Amino acid sequence: MRGWLGPVAAVAALVVVVLGVLYAGGGRPGGVDARILAAVEGTGPRARHIALATDFLGEPLGAAILVAAVVAGCLLLRRPRGAVLAVAGVGLAVVTTRVLKHLVGRTIHGDENLSYPSGHTAFLTALALVVTLLATGRSGLGRTAGAVLVLLVALVAGVAMGWAQVVLGAHYPTDALGGWFTALAVIPATAWAVDRVAGSGPHRTR
Repeated sequence: MRGWLGPVAAVAALVVVVLGVLYAGGGRPGGVDARILAAVEGTGPRARHIALATDFLGEPLGAAILVAAVVAGCLLLRRPRGAVLAVAGVGLAVVTTRVLKHLVGRTIHGDENLSYPSGHTAFLTALALVVTLLATGRSGLGRTAGAVLVLLVALVAGVAMGWAQVVLGAHYPTDALGGWFTALAVIPATAWAVDRVAGSGPHRTR
């Protein structure tokens, strides 16, 4: 699926930059944010419990458990490159959001809370991308079917975590969108780099 990964990553990176420029230095929701926030206002306790459980997946402990499970699965299936991608790709996605937060300077609930882009959303989307890319690689799905499946799973993961962050008041909706696109930009680039490094060695291991 290398043919479509590159263009997707390029478009995603462009969207991240555009959103970052639009909301740089801001501390208030934009028009789209306000409409979505109004729609989720008054969310009941049950939804908040679900949001908290989803949010835990992006916290250090929850994230470590998920990444460790993916790495263990890759090693059991003798897919060392997959394990490297899970650690490097997801790690780079999270680090990228942290760097961007300081560059963009958008805040929520005070000047100390940098919000754009959402690291939680980037994390879960990145992990979903890694797992689905590895799964479609083994399944033998065609290019189109594989691409649709990868993007669909990434969308579900991003929407789930983004919704949780908005419901909990941790991020604006556009922060979550920026986190989703950050993962779409970082994971394909990392996958290409891992493939290139592994392919240049004396023994290429799949």
